Amino acid sequence: MRRPRRLMAALPFIAALGLGGTVLDGSLPVVGSGSRERAPLSDSAIRDQDIVFYEARAARDPNGALDRMQLASLYLGRARERGSETDLARSEAMARASLARRRARNGSALAALAGSLLAQHKFAEARDAARELVAYDPESPAARALLGEVLLELGDYIEARGIFLRLKGRSHDPAVAPRLARWHELEGRPEEADRLFREARDRALALHGVSSEQRAWFQLRVGDLALRYGRLGEAQGALEAGLAESPDDQRLLAARARLAAARHEWKDAVGFGERALAVSLDPATLGLLADAYLALGDTAAALEQERVMDVALRGQAGPFHRAWSLHLLDRGRHVAEILTRAEAELRTRKDVYGWDVYAWALYKAGRRAEAATAMEHALGLGTRDPLLAVHARAIAAGAP
Repeated sequence: MRRPRRLMAALPFIAALGLGGTVLDGSLPVVGSGSRERAPLSDSAIRDQDIVFYEARAARDPNGALDRMQLASLYLGRARERGSETDLARSEAMARASLARRRARNGSALAALAGSLLAQHKFAEARDAARELVAYDPESPAARALLGEVLLELGDYIEARGIFLRLKGRSHDPAVAPRLARWHELEGRPEEADRLFREARDRALALHGVSSEQRAWFQLRVGDLALRYGRLGEAQGALEAGLAESPDDQRLLAARARLAAARHEWKDAVGFGERALAVSLDPATLGLLADAYLALGDTAAALEQERVMDVALRGQAGPFHRAWSLHLLDRGRHVAEILTRAEAELRTRKDVYGWDVYAWALYKAGRRAEAATAMEHALGLGTRDPLLAVHARAIAAGAP
């Protein structure tokens, strides 16, 4: 039987980090007359090969837990790179199948399950899986950081703060640092978040065996933070470095389109946005493309993007898409529908960005006193995100 190309020792690190990537080694023969030289495969191509390999093994062994755990991690990595909801569902199914066959000594399947649920915005289920992972390995900083990340998404800041305060001394751990940085950002310390993201990125780049997908992910985190806080030159450096590692990563392409839009480089925004949408249909990128086409004077193309967004909104069965909803609210569209969905989401997910969407929807609905109260919740943690500040100023001023 062929031995898998994947280095098994890397899996706990990857599953805990939540990137779904792997340490890979593979190649393809170079086409040529009698040539025996081999050209390296991309990490994505090798991952696809590994998926085929483990799918075949799982089919031959209906009782095996290990192959299904491997598939759960592989599907999760591909889902994140390509924005594939199908692969997220596959990851969840394989993780559950692995755990059904063996619960004991199967922490990697629990980590993959929590990661796939988190990515699908099934936050309550992700919290339960993360709690089980912590119970399985209570000394694992990565498991506790994963639980803390889920709690941040749910808006359970008191418990999350307790977890991250105990993890502050583990900022060198690549499975902890990005989540610790997110906690710092939410609590109003973006400079500390930036430092941690950069240090984590630099350690990952120096670490032997880290895949191109993982290196690209760290560049994305650094670039996204810089972009949101207006440091456009820094953002460009990180995002372009990430794209050099993973040229077809839809997350990096979408972020690069946002950067071009921030600079009013509308042709570049269209170019990067269309490349991102060719990989995955992302509502926020559709909205950005509509803005870019409108700025270029192509009203027909802008209206087409808006039409696609409207159709997708009416058929949206998945999680509430906040960036998409804010785009529509900015244009005064679907206000009542978005307000209803934002209010419903706050019943189970009370994080600052949920309150922000709710406040903005109330404001657009003309309910400004209620919007001001909701905005107080959005700012209650001390988050310094410029987007929250823009909404807070508009609501306070009472401008239309």
